[in-house]
Amino acid sequence: MYLSIIFLPLLGSTVSGFFGRKSGVTGSHIISSSSVVITTILAIIAFFEVGFNNNTVSISLFDWIVSESFNIVWNFQFDSLTVSMLIPVLVISSLVHIYSIGYMSSDPHNQRFFSYLNLFTFMMILLVTGNNYLLMFVGWEGVGVCSYLLVSFWFTRIAANQSSISAFLTNRVGDCFLVIGMLGLLWTLGNLDYSTIFSLAPYINTNVVTIIGICLLIGAMAKSAQIGLHIWLPMAMEGPTPVSALIHAATMVTAGVYLLIRSSPLIEYSSTLLLICLWLGAITTLSSSMIGLFQGDIKKIIAYSTMSQLGMMVVAIGLSSYNVALFHLINHAFYKGLLFLGAGAVIHAVGDNQDLRKYGGLIHWLPLTYSVILIASLSLVAFPFMTGFYSKDLILESSYGQYHFPSIAVYFIAVIGAIFTTLYSVKVLYLTFIANPNGSLNYYKNAHEGNIFMSLPLVILAIFSIYFGFLTKDIYVGLGSGFFNNNSIFIHPLHEILISAEFGLSAIIKLLPFILTVIATGFAIVLFEFYPSLTNSFKLTNLGYNIFGFFNQRLLIELFVNKYIVDLTLKLGGQTTKILDRGSIELIGPFGAEKLLLSAGKLINSLSTGMVTNYALYIIIGIIVYLMGNNFYLFDINNTLLLSILCINIFIVILSRERRNISSSSLL
Repeated sequence: MYLSIIFLPLLGSTVSGFFGRKSGVTGSHIISSSSVVITTILAIIAFFEVGFNNNTVSISLFDWIVSESFNIVWNFQFDSLTVSMLIPVLVISSLVHIYSIGYMSSDPHNQRFFSYLNLFTFMMILLVTGNNYLLMFVGWEGVGVCSYLLVSFWFTRIAANQSSISAFLTNRVGDCFLVIGMLGLLWTLGNLDYSTIFSLAPYINTNVVTIIGICLLIGAMAKSAQIGLHIWLPMAMEGPTPVSALIHAATMVTAGVYLLIRSSPLIEYSSTLLLICLWLGAITTLSSSMIGLFQGDIKKIIAYSTMSQLGMMVVAIGLSSYNVALFHLINHAFYKGLLFLGAGAVIHAVGDNQDLRKYGGLIHWLPLTYSVILIASLSLVAFPFMTGFYSKDLILESSYGQYHFPSIAVYFIAVIGAIFTTLYSVKVLYLTFIANPNGSLNYYKNAHEGNIFMSLPLVILAIFSIYFGFLTKDIYVGLGSGFFNNNSIFIHPLHEILISAEFGLSAIIKLLPFILTVIATGFAIVLFEFYPSLTNSFKLTNLGYNIFGFFNQRLLIELFVNKYIVDLTLKLGGQTTKILDRGSIELIGPFGAEKLLLSAGKLINSLSTGMVTNYALYIIIGIIVYLMGNNFYLFDINNTLLLSILCINIFIVILSRERRNISSSSLL
């Protein structure tokens, strides 16, 4: 069963990709979707068997690298963390496959698309089930390649190609540091196996743990779109909307957070690294939520929302609340996948337009889509008793419950980020469904709900977005829960803050995020509905123009990166290619050998002048070279005298040649 979980999506990808002409579009839909759905059912069974029974399953296939004490085996491990990650990965993947049958029905390349989706699912399973860092890295690189293929699926569009290259190269930066961190582990401990590394982690020097942990964190920053290496995530919205839902909401972007959670037995011994995670997540949450408020593309707003929630997960990791981070990761996957698929239904209904300023009044044409986006938005803003409420508010409470200055400061920063999250969620709902119609007449003539393949995944994800958090909160974050007794997550006893966060906080601290978000929502609705002239007049002032431009241009981070990092790297790479790479290859390779032989031939040919004195000169030089090469150690007074006589003769020959040349030129 466990091998079927791993390799069934690979089988579906192979059939759709290599035998797509034989299977046809319908056959590709059936094979690829059924393989992922069966895998999902098996993963749910594994969740009950492994998670509730604490029955860790390990499958060893074959040796990969065997070198003295360094052994890498294709070993797959199913523990509580693995089966927990498989639930959102496979549920979202199966629903996206079903959704794509309706969304991509008019595309001529369905077989290729479904093959990529299956391959991505396989690589993500490989990432979370690998029993060592190297096997995890295979899946890590695999999802990066699949992301490139899926974002540039419509490869005739220049923007799609640019976005896929941007995502690929930005992730290469993180991958480079991840490899350095793995090499540091290999140099320090001589192995990359999880069990070996985590058992020896308490005995490693703290500075070494910090350096290795920072390298792992930079790798996670690129994959999980933390501030600084986040620029690829909004650009990746150029791909089809099911791709956005699958990769950039629920699965691939959570790989970095998974890496940090999996490495909890290592990074728990570096307080510096935990503090970096805390502040990095807080800055990411605040900045991305503020940027998202000023965007006009519906998918980019949701993308910045994803980035903001990933920042919340990193905050939880910085607080050593790994179980809370995992709980929020799973909850976030369901309601963010629902947001993206709902946005896809809107885009599909209005002729592939993504500018929400040209929407309005769609509630009458798309009532189901409005309902599911409303449910997803309420869960996103942590409305009480929705799925997101049970994890997001717990992260905020944990940050205050640590009772240290950095964590209390991060609490207020994250609360401000939560306020902006509510504002852009209201903006999406209001401008898309409630405001006066602003689009062309064709939008409303052709607007309609999707077919059963598009509607069914929305309903299922809406149910998850309402009930999943309530049903599973005691499993992941309940006091005394034994779900992680198999040591898949390690929290140092000195870093345990769940009890103080749950019972030590006053009611006002727990209710403050909800109160502020309600006030901000009411203020925004009143301001834009009843006093729009105030907003417009402020926007036209110099201050309003500069504020809007600053946030609409994404805090000028991309401008700084392009001007001072990308340009410098391109110029340096161009010079390196021209001087070192290309020059060295040309000089050492056949081209250089040809030039050398031609030059040597011309030089030897020029020595043949037909003059006896020249030949005598060459003979004397040869004798001198022979004597110096073979009898240098035998030089005595006689040999020195002979060498002096030969040098004098050479000087006389050269002088006579010069006099002859001068006399001949004067006669001319």
